[in-house]
Amino acid sequence: MLDSPSHSDGELLRLSLKGDEDAFRALYHRHQRAIYRFALQMSGKPEIAEEVTQEVFLVLMRAAQDYDPARGSLSSYLYGIARNFVLRCLEREKPYLTVLDDPGSDWSNRVTTPGDFDGELTRIERVDALRRAVLALPPAYREVVVLCDLNEMDYADAAATLACAIGTVRSRLHRGRALLVEKMRALERCAV
Repeated sequence: MLDSPSHSDGELLRLSLKGDEDAFRALYHRHQRAIYRFALQMSGKPEIAEEVTQEVFLVLMRAAQDYDPARGSLSSYLYGIARNFVLRCLEREKPYLTVLDDPGSDWSNRVTTPGDFDGELTRIERVDALRRAVLALPPAYREVVVLCDLNEMDYADAAATLACAIGTVRSRLHRGRALLVEKMRALERCAV
């Protein structure tokens, strides 16, 4: 089976360039969830995340030869494409976008524990507050927080994804985290 870990992204991409549909399908299955999650965390809207995910893999299908492994991993390349689509979608939807558009989104994989309803409710409220705070960050800070903190991407891959220096990623991440702390404190003060 082509989706086995023994096949690298590079091998699968080479095979898909030769028309191997199974190789492309394996790449899709390997990266689709991460791209969707990134787009959802950046936009807060499942419909944007779905659109972006579809567009990313359409670009890969049409222009896989544009990927240069010397510039970074395939994952970073896909995140970079997703980032551009998310930013375009957010700009297009800006007049209509509100932070609380989709309070029922599956950001937290909510599972109610029997007997601890109050604790679960508090956890859900905190996760929702964090989601709102992340979405309220300026895009330059939001994208590094989403990539590095929520998707656990290392600085080098984040820099490749964002086409910037590692130092820029570090400084944006530092500032983004500081802004998140400020926003969370403000939300906690409002809740009291």
